[in-house]
Amino acid sequence: MAFESLGEKLQKTFKKLRGHGKVSEKDIKEAMREIKMALLEADVNFKVVKNFENSVKEKAMGSEVMESLTPGQQIIKIVRDELTALMGGEAEKLQVSSKPPTVIMMAGLQGAGKTTTTGKLAKMLKKQGKRPMLVACDVYRPAARKQLEVVASQVEAGFFSMPESDNPVEIAKTAVSRCDLSLYDTVIIDTAGRLHIDEELMAELVSIKEAVAPTEILLVVDAMTGQDAVNVAESFNNQLDITGVILSKLDSDTRGGAALSVRAVTGKPIKFAASGEKMDDIEAFHPDRMASRILGMGDVLTLIDKAQEAFDEKKAAELEKKMREASFDLDDFLDQMEQMKNMGPMENILGMLPGVNAKALKGVNVDEKQMARTAAIIKSMTKKERENPSIINASRKKRIAMGSGTEVREVNVLLSNFENMQKMMKQMTSGKFMKKFGKRFGM
Repeated sequence: MAFESLGEKLQKTFKKLRGHGKVSEKDIKEAMREIKMALLEADVNFKVVKNFENSVKEKAMGSEVMESLTPGQQIIKIVRDELTALMGGEAEKLQVSSKPPTVIMMAGLQGAGKTTTTGKLAKMLKKQGKRPMLVACDVYRPAARKQLEVVASQVEAGFFSMPESDNPVEIAKTAVSRCDLSLYDTVIIDTAGRLHIDEELMAELVSIKEAVAPTEILLVVDAMTGQDAVNVAESFNNQLDITGVILSKLDSDTRGGAALSVRAVTGKPIKFAASGEKMDDIEAFHPDRMASRILGMGDVLTLIDKAQEAFDEKKAAELEKKMREASFDLDDFLDQMEQMKNMGPMENILGMLPGVNAKALKGVNVDEKQMARTAAIIKSMTKKERENPSIINASRKKRIAMGSGTEVREVNVLLSNFENMQKMMKQMTSGKFMKKFGKRFGM
């Protein structure tokens, strides 16, 4: 989980501060020393850490904090605000050209996840009503064009390639000039990466930029590379004047250096954060929400955004009615499972809840395969069996188990769990429960 190590150390420091009714100058200096060490160990740029330390210390030493009733909480708020400012303050949206098409140029080193991130960005734009076309300008890496074509197919985006040409500048220019505006309003150019930054790579990228005048130049940075990611971002920015950064591979226990240093060093915003293997695993980067995650305060707003994307409003209203009428069946249960899966890995979802310890989640085994087996069992039932599971006798259970490739024991467990859930729903919607708890919860 992203920033796990850094978050643990900062939260441990704040726990000590909360234990003090009043804090002294010595307490603040000790806390700042621990915060400084945590940031340096997370591979945050030294100059960035020094500026951060001075800014927090100056505000924390103020009389408002020192003499307040909750100094520990005041200092945590200062650190959160400074972390937010360090990562850019406010979320910045993707720029859109006033005259279509909007041209987005993707850059980055080989292995940063650039091609996959290109597909994720295309899928996100499609959800927003855009019509993207992916352009294959990596003519060096074996099978790079084919990989992008497969990615384009997965996200149902357009694809442009010129197998007869080995000139990336010509390919990019032709793609933009031939773009059928009735089909596509956004062109995303996937450029070649290298294992390291060299003059040849930069010269090629500058030539593509001059040929197509992109609306956005987005640099894909591997968040796992720490301080190296900052050096890469600085080099690309000096040559290309990038417009923004996409942090990839944020689902690992990233040390955090890249996210906390890139904006401060380059002056360019982090616009998106990508994690996971699915094409849906990308989200707008909100500095304030990320700061809250790092400090263990959760990220309820992103959780709500994900839920709104994944859940159908009409279905949600129907589900609410069924729960009130206690007519929730296995078809509804299956539908809810599918929508939950659309929100992303369960570990990531739980990690957004305030107060949930990221380290504790390591012991939580969210078995995605088991969810698939449960779905297979339900899909092996007839329509009547899903609507009324009580009719499922021994012979039906045997047939369902054979049809789903599972055992009768697993069918029994599912039916037992579902029956218990129905009983709980009936209790929650009963008059006695509503009378007792309705006012308390505003029902």
